[in-house]
Amino acid sequence: MRPNALTGSPLDRAGTSRADADWAAAHIADPASLFLPVWRGRNLMEPTPDGAHRAVFLSTDKVRPLLADSTWSLMGLLDGVAVFALDVSALDTPLAHTAPARFLDLRRIGGTVAPRDAALLSHARGLMHWRTRHRFCGVCGAATTPSQAGHVLNCQGCGAHHFPRTDPAVIMLVIHRSPEHGERALLGQPTAFRDMRVFTTLAGFVEPGESLEEAVAREVAEETGVIAVRPRYHSSQPWPFPGSIMLGFHAEAASEAIVIDPKEIVQARWFTREELRQPEGFILPPDFSIARRLIDEWVNA
Repeated sequence: MRPNALTGSPLDRAGTSRADADWAAAHIADPASLFLPVWRGRNLMEPTPDGAHRAVFLSTDKVRPLLADSTWSLMGLLDGVAVFALDVSALDTPLAHTAPARFLDLRRIGGTVAPRDAALLSHARGLMHWRTRHRFCGVCGAATTPSQAGHVLNCQGCGAHHFPRTDPAVIMLVIHRSPEHGERALLGQPTAFRDMRVFTTLAGFVEPGESLEEAVAREVAEETGVIAVRPRYHSSQPWPFPGSIMLGFHAEAASEAIVIDPKEIVQARWFTREELRQPEGFILPPDFSIARRLIDEWVNA
């Protein structure tokens, strides 16, 4: 099975080495080290001659003045060279000297970024989202300090240790089969896309004490009233928008009637393959998302 977009990172994450403070300090000072800056959730990219985009890596010398007052974390080693994520959100005009490179939203243009670069950029974005939102302890409220090259935050008050967080979410394509209509797929228009006419697969976060299969059935029922059975795992995709991993499933529908939850869904419909091959009056999710992969694989089956 081919990898999903945003996966396939070439990095050695150096998990056994980053706990060595001297090792990490040597790499942060190494002129050969590379930095992927993140500014307010956006990644630094530059256009390519073919109209695509690629990641922009900055050298240690170019970011050295920023290191003391910025948040950074080691991402890993790329062919033996250390790669760091660096949050520069405190700057009002970020890295103007890097033009024509600009800070762009990976979620909007991810399909135009080479797979390797997309994986690295999403990693940097997700890691910096966690770092910048955990400056204070969730247990006692005291300030935290980083260790293990930015992969552990230690509370100065109660001594708690905080680690990078990824929130699991299930995303599923539900299929209904009937003698009258044949096979049809259930897609919904989330309220977040109210003005965009985007129809996509249903999705939702996994709750405590819940299996992935139970989450699939619950989310489908809550959002559309449809009973989903026999969920089957497909694949996963990191989705750092802001900090999730999408766990893809197929499921079968044991009911057909749709009763939406208007807080989550503007509308939901059953679609035939032909309707999804040639969308009219609506658009499908971006082609680099696991949602689109689930749809396309069913359409082309």
